Amino acid sequence: MKFTLNTAEEDNRPIFITGNFNKWNPKDYHFQLKILDENTYSIDIEDQLLDDDIEYKFTKGGWENVELDQYGNITPNRKVKKKSAATNDFVEKWRFNWGPFKDEFFPIVEVISEEFYIPQLDRYRKVWALLPYDYYISDKNYPVLYLQDAQNLFNEGSAYGNWEIDKKLSILAEYGRGDVIVIAVEHGSEDRIKEYIFDNDNVANGSEGKKYIRFVTDTLKPFIDEHYRTKKDRENTGIGGSSLGALISLYSGFLYPEVYSKLLIFSPSLWIEPNNNFPMMSFRVPFKTKIYLYGGEQEGSKMVKRIQVFENYLKRWEKKNLFDFEFKTNINPDGEHSEFYWSQEFPRAIEWLFYNNTENPVEVTPQQENIKNKTN
Repeated sequence: MKFTLNTAEEDNRPIFITGNFNKWNPKDYHFQLKILDENTYSIDIEDQLLDDDIEYKFTKGGWENVELDQYGNITPNRKVKKKSAATNDFVEKWRFNWGPFKDEFFPIVEVISEEFYIPQLDRYRKVWALLPYDYYISDKNYPVLYLQDAQNLFNEGSAYGNWEIDKKLSILAEYGRGDVIVIAVEHGSEDRIKEYIFDNDNVANGSEGKKYIRFVTDTLKPFIDEHYRTKKDRENTGIGGSSLGALISLYSGFLYPEVYSKLLIFSPSLWIEPNNNFPMMSFRVPFKTKIYLYGGEQEGSKMVKRIQVFENYLKRWEKKNLFDFEFKTNINPDGEHSEFYWSQEFPRAIEWLFYNNTENPVEVTPQQENIKNKTN
């Protein structure tokens, strides 16, 4: 079957077709279109690969770069019968790194405290809340994700760039995936390494990770649950971060599985625990825990290998009945150890952790359309 595409926008990114014939893989090089002329592309797909009823979309190599309509909205899945033998499609616009972002879906960003007291460390720290855009006009209770390194999560002008989680949460909200409160805790600057190292004085003299974990779990979480409409149970509580922030989040999940059921782990500093000797509590019944693991092949020769070894340790712990893990690992061949790549991964991790599926936000009917349909 021949698929032909014309597009109004010109750029040099390759175009892929994805659908129910390749498990909706948005960057499958077996399904890359060939250029016919300046704005026309095509691909021939063998009939035996196709269902009788075909659903598909076009991307520029990822859901963050998927096709859009002329207003910047998601397009519905394209549908065609295999017996048609050929299609001719047109794409008005393309996403670029998840954009454009719609102001009406941006989260409400609040400073909980400029100087939140940490009794375990006798220090003060700035803490933020990112609330769903409709938080104050709804009566819903929300799951919560605690993230480390707030300086690098959404503030413009941060030294190393940022994850732009405010923008990414707006994208998720647009597609009905934004009902999550994010609590962002700023790191301790010169104390960051000590606070994120659990118990390894060879790396950080006077490591304080135990106390930091107790702060988030025993002090901050009860405060958040008291002052915001949260779902307090473990099934609706997650913790995460990148690099050392990911490492301390792993410790938190293993030591307090009765509190955290979801771990967002980006480029973890597993070199600090080369033998994966993570301490963990012993419980009569193993807790089911979801772990989203991400790493980039350009982060250093050992990053991906360490993540793979860590996966094997998770499986061993399962066999010992210590945990009941569900984990998803995404390795980016182009990924470097930087906020830009963690930003790209954030929407995928949120959806998998909190919405119990692997479907990408762009494959979901937009919330605006849902509202319109309900009123018709």
